[in-house]
Amino acid sequence: MTIRISKAELPGRIRERAEALGFSSIRFTKADLPPVVQDRYRQAIGLGRHGSMAWLAAEPDRRSSPVHLWPEARSAITLAMNYGPSADPRPELEAKGRAYISVYARHRDYHEVIKGRLKELGQWLHRVGGGEIKVFVDTAPLLEKPLAQQAGLGWQGKHTNLVSRQFGSWLFLGEILTSIDLPSDPPEADHCGQCRRCLDVCPTAAFPAPYQLDARRCISYLTIEHKGPIDREFRHLLGNRIYGCDDCLAACPWNKFASAASEVKLAALPDRVTPSLEELSHLDDASFRVRFSGSPIKRIGRDRFMRNVVLAMGNSGDARFVQPLTRRLGDASPLVRGAAVWALAQLVSQAELESFASAHAGESDPSVREEWRQASRDKAFA
Repeated sequence: MTIRISKAELPGRIRERAEALGFSSIRFTKADLPPVVQDRYRQAIGLGRHGSMAWLAAEPDRRSSPVHLWPEARSAITLAMNYGPSADPRPELEAKGRAYISVYARHRDYHEVIKGRLKELGQWLHRVGGGEIKVFVDTAPLLEKPLAQQAGLGWQGKHTNLVSRQFGSWLFLGEILTSIDLPSDPPEADHCGQCRRCLDVCPTAAFPAPYQLDARRCISYLTIEHKGPIDREFRHLLGNRIYGCDDCLAACPWNKFASAASEVKLAALPDRVTPSLEELSHLDDASFRVRFSGSPIKRIGRDRFMRNVVLAMGNSGDARFVQPLTRRLGDASPLVRGAAVWALAQLVSQAELESFASAHAGESDPSVREEWRQASRDKAFA
């Protein structure tokens, strides 16, 4: 039986329902964004800062504002779920023989966790409030961070991510667009002040200016979205980061108010916290899929993942990785073989490198042959 709730009662009842479903915060705003936000988005795309993420540049008019995506939308319900770690993850970057995986990928895929609950909330809203709904969790052309700031969930910090006075930088976002006209909450003010810790900590200088990100220099982009060989300029700077980077998030002083995630499905799994690089280097496609089933890591595929593992081995300075890297010189993927050449060159002498190069003189892939040439040249001038 359908029970209708009065429009005056609806916002309060939506909040109650959302909290019961495990959301940490919920706010309402109109389903539109101001021209200044739309202009900033188009400017960033025009400068090519999205790198190879072509979907960000596709249909810019639809992406620039929710109402362009769905003209019937009147309100946006913005929701956040805390995924804060139990401790500052940055000390893990010193464990050179182990892998650093971004905090957001240490548990079940957040898309699966959040989307089901958004659907449940949306279906309930449709039953009790009428109107139509559409549900989003990082899966459609929606500028969710400006929308969240407009709704008052937090503000976009100088690192371009959302910051909350209650949860710091550790928030997953989701949205429900509805044809129901709901009263808007006030937007959140910017509380960054003169602080620039997030900008200064970035290993690759990925921020051309405060509130601007060049994804092409971002370690998260390079290790997750970038499909080809990682530019030599950035390889040493990756350190042991094999999937994503949390440096700018973890540096934010607002994290002093953050708390560990209370949602059980967002608790870190033991094998995702500083796993052994050598252990990961043995994964073939089948074992990679099994190990990372239900994880966002699975999306990048074994070869891209192994590229990152191999580069981290090269950055370790640990000679015990010479043997597993030698095995990767015969990997089926040219992407992995090329990375292994560079990594091996960081750990062996010039004479040893020349011996390895001679043993692989029959390399058929031109990009890997170029890696051998570059490695030999760099070693000679070191």
